[in-house]
Amino acid sequence: MKRAIPLAMLLALGLAPAARAANEADYKAAYAAAEAAAKEAASLRHQWTTTISTLATAKKAADGGDFDRATAAAKEAKALAKASIFQATSEKEAWKAMEIR
Repeated sequence: MKRAIPLAMLLALGLAPAARAANEADYKAAYAAAEAAAKEAASLRHQWTTTISTLATAKKAADGGDFDRATAAAKEAKALAKASIFQATSEKEAWKAMEIR
């Protein structure tokens, strides 16, 4: 339980809005990282549809010049992709524990 509080604080700080406005370079870096994670999830045949739609939201926001929203959406897409990768790898062998013997 003692570890949960610092972990929750770190997560909250990581999700806190940035002190400065995002620019196009921030968006491009976040989008590239999200796209790479999405491709990895796809290679595992475990890509979530929400990841794809969030990437599309990021691109649309960037096309409109809203780099704050675009960067936030790209970071969210990366988090979704990483979660799908985690799910794929953890379930790869976990199903065996549920098999009737």
